[in-house]
Amino acid sequence: MSNEESYALRDEPYYRPLADEVELFLAAYHERLPVLLKGPTGCGKTRFVEHMAWRLYRGDESGEDRRAVTNPLQTVACHEDLSATDLVGRYLLRGDETFWQDGPLTRSVREGAICYLDEIVEARKDSTVLIHSLTDHRRILPVEKQGIILEAHPNFLLVISYNPGYQNVLKDLKPSTRQRFIAIDFDYPDEDVEADIIAHESGVVKSIAAELATLGARIRNLRQHGFDEGVSTRLLVYAGQLISREVHPIKACDAAICRAVTDDVEVQRAISELVTTVFPE
Repeated sequence: MSNEESYALRDEPYYRPLADEVELFLAAYHERLPVLLKGPTGCGKTRFVEHMAWRLYRGDESGEDRRAVTNPLQTVACHEDLSATDLVGRYLLRGDETFWQDGPLTRSVREGAICYLDEIVEARKDSTVLIHSLTDHRRILPVEKQGIILEAHPNFLLVISYNPGYQNVLKDLKPSTRQRFIAIDFDYPDEDVEADIIAHESGVVKSIAAELATLGARIRNLRQHGFDEGVSTRLLVYAGQLISREVHPIKACDAAICRAVTDDVEVQRAISELVTTVFPE
């Protein structure tokens, strides 16, 4: 089964724009152009989609028809066992009766919500092919098990994401899929912006947040020395949350960053040395 979540989005999700991604997404939505978000893990892609769904379905950008949608965002965390059936739906048994249960993609198509397929390249190929008919002028979804073809609600939008930096040849988007989407690139924010995000999300004082942002930038520089993954803004926020609970900064960074990003002892040692330069004992 898919790992999926539905969002009512009653409160506005915090998001700090980095470039022109908000304007691009709004323009794409109003033209109903499918959107591909590209960027490293933990840089804010999912939060961005949540924020944009709130703006379009709950905020000033919304219309009466969109406000009426109960769950404007259907998010699916893709994985290697995710099948087309998981996305579209299946027949289930309840007592002696059989009933149909829509999958997250079908619910979005029917209700006019945003369907967000996170890390799409992790899904099975049949899942990827399934979305093709929703990403061109047809905007249809074949539901083979019911023998019907659904026309997408006028407000439906498909959004996918992936991390192009860590994919191998076998797990990359095919040109036939990629060229159906407009693409928006994401990266980690500049230090001052990242410090604001860390402070807001974790509750630590601005000075600590700034030091965590500095640490993040220094760890990412290790990528030039063979450490490919860097550290996500998400993990920096986790470290801040531990610190806000009076965990010593070095211990917080060890748990949330050093041991979380790698099992390589040498890389852990290098990160620990950076931690002590930012947070001297």
